[in-house]
Amino acid sequence: MSADSLRTSSIDVLEAWAPAERGDEALRQTLLAFLGSAPRGCLREHVPGHITASALVLDESGRNVLLTLHPRVGRWIQLGGHCEESDETIADAALREATEESGMSGLRIDPRLLSAHTHAITCSLGVPTRHLDLQFLVRAPDDAIAVRSEESVDLRWWPIDQLPAGAEAETLDRLIALAHAR
Repeated sequence: MSADSLRTSSIDVLEAWAPAERGDEALRQTLLAFLGSAPRGCLREHVPGHITASALVLDESGRNVLLTLHPRVGRWIQLGGHCEESDETIADAALREATEESGMSGLRIDPRLLSAHTHAITCSLGVPTRHLDLQFLVRAPDDAIAVRSEESVDLRWWPIDQLPAGAEAETLDRLIALAHAR
């Protein structure tokens, strides 16, 4: 468990990822170049930007998505956040974040990268930075009950075709379509 194992696993999932869209291939190459030049780039201490891990949490049917109303972003988004040195792999980081933010046990992660995204943000560092987000698909058991953590303003299941006002719809619609294509 270290910054090295996180970096290595991030490189591995990016190398294995075969994005369908041309722009995603450019992003994949950019993220690989970033990781090649930033040995501790998976940790929030890397102020110019850092890898984050997120999880699109769907129920077993794939008809509902669990979203958090994020306090900093102010929008409904997928679960996720910063990697920790205790995470062995980037998929472990995404699963840990999904578990912490949902309060659910029994979540199952697909270790293959679903997508990637980069965005400017002022995160917990308190200064502008860039999140280089590696996005994974997570399935929740049918009987799982979500419990809002202190990291969320609100946490709810939403039908995938009825996302709430204020949702990061473009990103979520894309992730949901990728999940269903899988």
